[in-house]
Amino acid sequence: MRAYIFGSGLFATITSGMSLLRSVRGGEPFTWRTAMLLASWGISLALAIGAIVDTKRANAGQAVPPESPLVSKEQKQLRKRLRG
Repeated sequence: MRAYIFGSGLFATITSGMSLLRSVRGGEPFTWRTAMLLASWGISLALAIGAIVDTKRANAGQAVPPESPLVSKEQKQLRKRLRG
């Protein structure tokens, strides 16, 4: 599990989210820029979690969604399994 957390963008996303939450709680006024930062952080978090799920599925030998960047690696591994 440690490899997934430190080897992906999840660690960076969590630390940036912590600093963002500190600024929101710090008494700064809530503006449209803050709303955009929160939305951007949410999207980054979702992408990081999706990358972890795809990597875990690929390592377990399960099917990976076709839009995942790991599809080409999965297809190579499948060809090797069928040959060997």
